[in-house]
Amino acid sequence: MQPIVSILIPAHNAGRWVADALLSAVEQTWPRKEVILVDDGSTDETLAIAQKFCSATVKVVAQEKQGAAAARNKALALSQGDYIQWLDADDLLARDKLARQVEVLHRFESKRTLVSGPWGFFSYRTDAAKFRPTALWCDLPPVDWLVRRWNHNAHMQTATWLITRELTELAGPWDVRLLSNDDGEYLCRVIKSCDSIRFVPEAKVFYRVTGSSRLSYVGQSTAKLEAQLLGVRLQIEHVRSLEDSERTRSACLRKLQLWFDNFYPDSADLISSVEPIVTSLGGTLEPPKLSWKYAWIQKVFGWAAAKRFRTNYNRLKSSMIRLWDALVFHVGHKVAGAARPRRAEH
Repeated sequence: MQPIVSILIPAHNAGRWVADALLSAVEQTWPRKEVILVDDGSTDETLAIAQKFCSATVKVVAQEKQGAAAARNKALALSQGDYIQWLDADDLLARDKLARQVEVLHRFESKRTLVSGPWGFFSYRTDAAKFRPTALWCDLPPVDWLVRRWNHNAHMQTATWLITRELTELAGPWDVRLLSNDDGEYLCRVIKSCDSIRFVPEAKVFYRVTGSSRLSYVGQSTAKLEAQLLGVRLQIEHVRSLEDSERTRSACLRKLQLWFDNFYPDSADLISSVEPIVTSLGGTLEPPKLSWKYAWIQKVFGWAAAKRFRTNYNRLKSSMIRLWDALVFHVGHKVAGAARPRRAEH
């Protein structure tokens, strides 16, 4: 018999997008699948919308708000699939995503083979999604993949992966302590347990950019900053347990340097807490450098003012791009609707 793929969706206040995410799961061309959505204490219409999709293959359950990691663990505990597909409630899968990846996995006898695929970011129009290849878009051994990710500051979106049940069990549950960066730490454990990573270029994922409401947005939240740092520390431990070499230590330092910008210069306690790790890696952290657009603000008003200006500028720019995309999307739908021939009246 063909294997079952479990598509697992955590959802919290995703009423605006959850129907699209569920449709992309239900309409997968791979025939044997189950869809499990766990609503994590939503206060909007997310649960009501999701329940409209309930069927023999779509299960919707609700729990009190415990966080995305707990919702994912709940969905996993309810699943029965041979393969696990994680999907956030505002992202989309190409219709043949699962079929393409299962086909590749069938070529390998090992149950520890891990497959990924390309992802493109969008706001409203999937036909305008931007797919930008990175150093991770190829077949790689696990350690090489992890080193490349940090050396190139590359990102592989959570839904790109299709994970065997064996790898899922070896990785263990999602860490409920991580209010952000939970996917990076979890997938690091999955990669740590795999024997090879295969990239499937036809298996596309659409990553929706939604602004500060997204789980991955950290902002000025102290709790999220602390969770983010914990996630980085755990990932460094995972990488070094696989290979503790000059190249892995250098990649770990690169990762810390990249995240240093989030803490500098305000969170002195967080900065001091990473010093022992930096020392064990045999390096140092340099004060982050601002681009020319913000350096003058730093010189006149200080680091905190420059960082606030940069954050607000980037958020405004992103909001304007999303607003324009929404306008084009809605106008296009109205034009398409007006162009459809009307039914003949009898």
